Amino acid sequence: MNQAQHIEVSFSKQSEQSKIEYRCRLNASIIYLRYVLMQGLAFRGNDESENSSNQGNFLELLKVLASCNEEINNVVLKNAPDNLKLTSPDIQKDIINAAATEITKAIITDLGDDLFSILVDECRDVSVKEQMGVVIRYVNGSGCVIERFIGLVHVHNTSAASLKKGIESLLSTYGLSISSLRGQGYDGASNMRGEFNGLKSLILKENSSAYYIHCFAHQLQLTLVVVAKKHSSIGSFFNTVTRLVNVIGGSCKRMDMLREKQLEKVFEGIAKGEIKTGHGLNQETRRYSLEFSL
Repeated sequence: MNQAQHIEVSFSKQSEQSKIEYRCRLNASIIYLRYVLMQGLAFRGNDESENSSNQGNFLELLKVLASCNEEINNVVLKNAPDNLKLTSPDIQKDIINAAATEITKAIITDLGDDLFSILVDECRDVSVKEQMGVVIRYVNGSGCVIERFIGLVHVHNTSAASLKKGIESLLSTYGLSISSLRGQGYDGASNMRGEFNGLKSLILKENSSAYYIHCFAHQLQLTLVVVAKKHSSIGSFFNTVTRLVNVIGGSCKRMDMLREKQLEKVFEGIAKGEIKTGHGLNQETRRYSLEFSL
């Protein structure tokens, strides 16, 4: 007879409370994951068991912030249902993928229907898979040149045809077309810049406006290699620097000796007025001065 005590009302109240707790728990996980992503930190530790002294960045950060917020503390970790903690690796990956999708959507929205260029390079990752990274370069509405990484493509081989297929697949995923391409930036490998069967040539056959530009970073590297080969003194200089780095870097004692000698030169230069001081300058002197004072 009393509707307020009806079983349906009780279930409804319990369900609504569960939704509120779930949203609070999910928002907490998203906030912590955003921080770890922004800082480029590892998510999980070697041992995430309850008895572990360090459960990894995500769980440790979750515990710290839960201790500072009673509302979050009441719904996370030990206070959460065993099957709904939202801290498992699978849940972390789902949230990360969702964040990546939203970020990419924002990039594509900023690009709109404007023209763009691509920067492409491939390398092998730690899992021994050939990965091709694709970056788009465009001018936004404010007239600023923007470069944005949009994805990695796993390629089974590094032939020009395979790379072109991977690029087309990635661009079509985000509604982009090679017809809007106005520039290509690759290294000097034959499969990338080949005049007849290279990736550059295959794209130019479809879009003659997609001009190729050799990657400036690789150009500088090739320039240094050529100069070192042509001039023995420069080649000898780089060989000496390489040996010095190997010898000094292989010993902590030698590294400390080098730092001390460099510190003496810095102090001497400051005393003579040869080295300027100011905000952001000579940080090594500040660090050593603090150590000496301690």
